[in-house]
Amino acid sequence: MGMLRLGLVIVLVWIGGLKFATYEADGIVPLVANSPFMSFLYHHPAPEYRQHMNKEGQVVPANQQWNESNGTYPVSYSLGVIIVSLGIMIALYPIWPQISTVGSFLLILMALTTLSFLVTTPEAWVPGLGDPHHGFPYLSGAGRLVVKDCIMLGAAIVTMADAAKAYLRRSAYSQRRSM
Repeated sequence: MGMLRLGLVIVLVWIGGLKFATYEADGIVPLVANSPFMSFLYHHPAPEYRQHMNKEGQVVPANQQWNESNGTYPVSYSLGVIIVSLGIMIALYPIWPQISTVGSFLLILMALTTLSFLVTTPEAWVPGLGDPHHGFPYLSGAGRLVVKDCIMLGAAIVTMADAAKAYLRRSAYSQRRSM
């Protein structure tokens, strides 16, 4: 169980930290812009972003200006803080299992939101540009990024149950000692 929890913490802190990198912020635009749960966070509606997409590592000043006017970077930074915070909350299991329980529960909600991008984001699937392998079930890079949240969802459910059990055991032990 400890390795599962450690894996979640590493992935959450790492991916959350990457949300402060310009390329990562640019990369999540299609996911956020097409989401009925998150699109309100941006100033420009989908699919306007398609004209302003950068490849990973590419710097196009005009596209960065568009992303600044879109609110791309503050949204990404906020998501980064949330994701890193979830990792820290889950890491607090040995000290505060109740905080770890809440962190895992919130990760369940995050994973479900992220998995919804498979339905809402056209870029999650290989486009039909001539190759016979396109659309469902052929995941694009963005789709492969999202589908890993199936594992995050399962791990969050297991760690939430384990942390809740640890908290309840501690509470019962404390109550017995105080009698």
